[in-house]
Amino acid sequence: MISRYTDPKIGAIWTEENKLKKWLDVELAVLDALAYYRVIPKNIPGTVRRKVKFNPKRILQIEKVVKHDVIAFLTNVSENVGKASRFIHYGMTSSDVLDTGLALQIRDASDILETDLKKFLTVLKKQAKRYKNTVMVGRSHGVHAEPITFGLKLAVFYAEFERNLKRFREARENINCGQVSGAVGTFAHLDPKIEVYALKKLGLKPDPVTTQVIQRDRHAEYLSTLAIIGASLEKLAVEIRHLQKTETLEAAESFGKGQKGSSAMPHKRNPITCEKVTGMARLLRGNAMVGLENVALWHERDISHSSVERVIFPDSTIALHHMLTSMINVMETLVVYPKNMKRNLKESRGMVFSQGLMLKLVEKGLTREEAYALVQESAKRVWDEGFKLRDSVLNNKNILKFLSQEEIESTFEYQYHTKNISKIFKRVGVK
Repeated sequence: MISRYTDPKIGAIWTEENKLKKWLDVELAVLDALAYYRVIPKNIPGTVRRKVKFNPKRILQIEKVVKHDVIAFLTNVSENVGKASRFIHYGMTSSDVLDTGLALQIRDASDILETDLKKFLTVLKKQAKRYKNTVMVGRSHGVHAEPITFGLKLAVFYAEFERNLKRFREARENINCGQVSGAVGTFAHLDPKIEVYALKKLGLKPDPVTTQVIQRDRHAEYLSTLAIIGASLEKLAVEIRHLQKTETLEAAESFGKGQKGSSAMPHKRNPITCEKVTGMARLLRGNAMVGLENVALWHERDISHSSVERVIFPDSTIALHHMLTSMINVMETLVVYPKNMKRNLKESRGMVFSQGLMLKLVEKGLTREEAYALVQESAKRVWDEGFKLRDSVLNNKNILKFLSQEEIESTFEYQYHTKNISKIFKRVGVK
């Protein structure tokens, strides 16, 4: 477990003690079902609850001998409960406890992650609205393209994280199921109604059909969804890292009082949080790949998935929680430099208006290829000789044959490129 980044609240979900508590919750829910349907005496659940307890250290001692974690757990519980313990685990198999208990842990972790996602969306929406009309250059291949606004850039991320929330809820729903179906999923020793009753008490839905285990496509989908969310966070983190470069400096992580950026260079202010998030996204992708490899098990089950799931579910949920809370803070405290955005926009000396000029020439009757060649000829002088595109065009006799000075001047307007921003914001739902 990546303990350095573990928030106590989400970390508590994945402790050994809480895992065992979830196992006990499953066993007690099944006892209630057995008693309700009169498979066992009605007083058994109450008797067990009054006496039941477990000791993780004692369970570990037993496991060293029996080499089986669930048997060690049941043995310790039986030591404390006494005679009534003979009905605990009645008709069940280990995976009924393991998989259903895991579903309970994932559900609790998912509650925290969904809250994080909704808060992150709120922050993105707020900042998108704040910078809705802050003009900056859009870049294609890292090269100046056409004007956009910083708010539009953030609205793109807002829409992406709305999709992330939707796919997270779907994956969460698909993994929010348990089983009490016995050794190979046939309900040979327990009627399916026992499962329905027990899982309802636990707040889970029954998996319609299982082998000895819940099928791991559900788990792979969940882990893949976490990885997609991580990739989106990485995408935003990489964007901020690019914008924070010295020669760009359009936006940057906040830099706290007393913070230091380099052991050697006192001037340094590094995008350390965004770099951390970029790295942790790789961890989520690796864990998702393991989840996909866990789908194929031998026949009705093997345990090749079991050992790695003890790592990948705690690590992935803890890592994503840390990534989300980190990026919430980054976006809440983001330092934005509108003046630098205007400065950088001017660095390309008007070339961001090249398409508008080309289209005006097309409107005058030139083919697209002819118009493209004329504007590209003027742009070449901007690249090679340091001209401004406006001046280069006004000195291009071939363009002046078709466009007046007034028509050329009217092309060099930022507002032309931002006139539909409000319409886009409405489509995205940022109002």
